[in-house]
Amino acid sequence: MRNIVRNTHKYLSFFISVQLFLWTVSGIYFAFNKIELVRGEQYRLTESFPINFNEVNFSRSDVQQVEAINRLGEIIFVVSSTMGVEYLDAFGSPVNKLNKDEVFEIVSASSTLMPIDLEEITESSKGSEFRGRDLPLFKVTSLNDKDKKINLYLNVFSGEITAVRSLQWRIWDLMWGFHIMDWQTRDKINNIFLKIFSILALVSSISGIMLFFKVDFNTK
Repeated sequence: MRNIVRNTHKYLSFFISVQLFLWTVSGIYFAFNKIELVRGEQYRLTESFPINFNEVNFSRSDVQQVEAINRLGEIIFVVSSTMGVEYLDAFGSPVNKLNKDEVFEIVSASSTLMPIDLEEITESSKGSEFRGRDLPLFKVTSLNDKDKKINLYLNVFSGEITAVRSLQWRIWDLMWGFHIMDWQTRDKINNIFLKIFSILALVSSISGIMLFFKVDFNTK
């Protein structure tokens, strides 16, 4: 029995040692990096703005949610309804998509970053930096105060910054993929590989504890 436990522990430990190493390294990285900084919240600037509802000149009966946003001094409304999401001005008319100059002005006003390039993204890709965000998006390449590139992703109609992506975030994302054993999409925490290796790690731990107490018992 002792040899069975010993061999089980030995070969299981060897088999899962790489993944245990990745779990440990990624866990250390998570512990030493604040998630707020990883998400780039240090680059965002907050602002408050007044809304005069007397100037709002439209009504809707199918509205589920309404959000007011200050877009370059103009209040626009993000209206969610049974028809989807619409971006409307105070008269209920759809607003135009932002142009490059407007996007750069929004980035300068709502962040501490300096925009240098603009790209419109219309197609999703597996494991992308902007996954989980509605398309289309503007990708704005920007520089921080240390001249390091930071990618901002903005809604093309409202100008909202939906994501901030830096090298620190990309390392975090890579570590997260290692941690949950999803190396492509990095968002499937219940994948089969994680389940199998978690069970094997548990068996290895239990067999190691059994060996410790068994050896200790025989030496008395």
